[in-house]
Amino acid sequence: MLAPQETGLNLGREPRILVEPLLLVDDDIELCSMLEDYLARHGFTVTTEHNGEHGLHRALTGEFSMVLLDVMLPGLDGFEVLRRLRTSSQVSVLLLTARGEDIDRIVGLEIGADDYLPKPFNPRELLARIRAILRRSGASRPAQPAIKHLSVAGIELDSGSRTAVCNGVELDLTNVEFELLGALMGAPGQILTREHLTECVLDRQFNPFDRSLDMHVSRLRRKLDDAAGLGDQIKTIRSVGYQLAVPALPSSQPFGGPTHSGREH
Repeated sequence: MLAPQETGLNLGREPRILVEPLLLVDDDIELCSMLEDYLARHGFTVTTEHNGEHGLHRALTGEFSMVLLDVMLPGLDGFEVLRRLRTSSQVSVLLLTARGEDIDRIVGLEIGADDYLPKPFNPRELLARIRAILRRSGASRPAQPAIKHLSVAGIELDSGSRTAVCNGVELDLTNVEFELLGALMGAPGQILTREHLTECVLDRQFNPFDRSLDMHVSRLRRKLDDAAGLGDQIKTIRSVGYQLAVPALPSSQPFGGPTHSGREH
């Protein structure tokens, strides 16, 4: 449900730039109708499904830029829909949850959600989260960005093809994980604060009680470890942030030589 002050959805229209197809999976028919109208006025087309199994089937078609997924659904619940979706698709997913417990939000991020938004919510906040996720995924960009290639200590990242390879093994990353890895690889050996990573990767203001960033780091570590035993390369700097550690150079390395293998083309 929407925040009470916003249920009228009488906000001003904004000029449309791109029309983005969204899939909304929620069994609250009244909410779906209001969001469909609201998001249409901000440049989105919304397809709705009210059942978990039907929502999963539509999400797997590949026709949507993003999925807005309620947790409490008839049939398959949102967690199971997301779990099955992630076996074959990395489409962006924003979880909508009426559950207040942190553990439910953490589970969603662990399974592979890009973000979550608790109900009731302000539709402006929903719109901001959608736009932030689409910016990260590149889906709403009118033109392709300049191709950037990063290579650090056995990890290769190419923003043009949106691929990441760790010691020859291609990583299956969500959009958030890809952007997070890119931020860390762009500053190897440097400590990046949680505030900085929240703003540049999640595209929102830092909240010390929000554990979203930590869960995305945890998933990225696990994937690096599964691929090549490199999970320990992302170091947690207690009360500060994270660091992509660079292996020490052999003692034969000439003084003044490169301090890491990072390069950018």
